[in-house]
Amino acid sequence: MHHVAIMKKSWGLIPKIISGEKTIESRWYQTRRAPWNRIQVGDIIYFKNSGEPIVAKTVISKVLQFELKNSIDAKKIVKRFGKDICLVERDVSKWGRLPRYGILMWLKNPQKIKIPFCINKRGFGASSAWITTSHIRNIQV
Repeated sequence: MHHVAIMKKSWGLIPKIISGEKTIESRWYQTRRAPWNRIQVGDIIYFKNSGEPIVAKTVISKVLQFELKNSIDAKKIVKRFGKDICLVERDVSKWGRLPRYGILMWLKNPQKIKIPFCINKRGFGASSAWITTSHIRNIQV
């Protein structure tokens, strides 16, 4: 499977993925939604900033899904993996509403895309931050 992770440009995470500083991509949700139970070892994640073309890709080497019952659970995850995730805010008390679910995806072989390309998000929701498709060419413009 191929996935597109849509990032917030102001966080500056894509250069950290390409350089190898960010080795874990994380997604934090109130409900179990994509990529929950849709991503596995060997899948490819393409990365783009919101409103921009895809500029990087990586292979998934490990996936960890978890439920957060309280802030103590969140603090344990942040303490153990926060540096590799390159979390913008590591203080769980400043997160606002505590997410109930989390997904950690270990990134292997990060690569800059030689010729960045755009995708068509139609059918995935205008504000969707994660897209899963059988192959990137299905949504490539």
